[in-house]
Formats: sequence, C-alpha cells, structure tokens
Amino acid sequence: MTPDVHSGADHRIPAQKPLSSVSLQENWARLTGKLLLAYSQASHDLHITTRMAKHSPDDDLLFKALADPSRRKLLDQLHAHDGQTLGQLCEHLNMTRQGVRQHLDVLEAANLVATVRSGREKLHFFNPVPLQDVYERWIAKFEKPRLKALAHLKRKLEKSND
Repeated sequence: MTPDVHSGADHRIPAQKPLSSVSLQENWARLTGKLLLAYSQASHDLHITTRMAKHSPDDDLLFKALADPSRRKLLDQLHAHDGQTLGQLCEHLNMTRQGVRQHLDVLEAANLVATVRSGREKLHFFNPVPLQDVYERWIAKFEKPRLKALAHLKRKLEKSND
C-alpha cells in the first residue's frame, strides 16, 4: 500500500509473485507500473501555473535555485535518475544530509523538484516545466532572429555558389 500524502487516498498495489518466479517482461511491467504511479502522484502534486509576461516572485525563486552549483548538480542527478531518495542524492555531493535537504527545499520552493512518499522513503523527481517556461519567455524570443539571420545567410551563400 502506497499512501498519497496530499489527498489522503490509498493506492493499493496488488500482491505480487516473488521476482524469481516471474519473467523479465513481468518484472519490467511491474517496475514501470510503480514508476508511473510515482510519476502520476508527483505530477498531481506539482503546482504549475501559467506565467504572465510580467515579473513574478516565482521567477526570483527559480533563478535563486539555479544560481547555486550544488543545486544544479542535484538537478543533473535527478535528470539522470529520477525518483532518488535523500541518501542516494547525498552520495554524489560533498556535504551533510542537512545541507542537501536545505538545497532540496530551495528547489522544491522553485517547483523544480517534486516529492512523493513511498512507504518510509521520500522520492525526489525533477520537474522541467519551470525551465521550459524560462526558455520560452527569455531565450526563445531572442533565438528566433538569430536563426532567421543564419537561414538568410545560408540562402545567400548557396546563391553565390551557383
């Protein structure tokens, strides 16, 4: 049984055969199902909002979270292997559990990390949506003119080679 912390609902996982008595395909389906359940719960818990063109306090939290190299390393770890516990994340950083926890709190406040409780463990998941929002708002609009200029230059060079 995996309790959903935020809604109070229980998600019951049916009794399963021992791993040695099931096929590789069944093991994969079981693992995939558990990951999908955790991802579904994490997605439900995310507070994703539509951002307006004006400045918002969420932007400050996001840029503050991204400003620290240790937090960026944590995001890289979660991007590589989503759903890690605090202990697993601590293995790759030269700092105390409390220090890693504080960095994770900043990342959660910026909506870059979502957590799901699975029994006694708390799994951490990377949420790329705020980064996509920043890309669309701050980077993509500056990228279009450069791409148009490159396309124009390419056409010009191709004409001169003919």
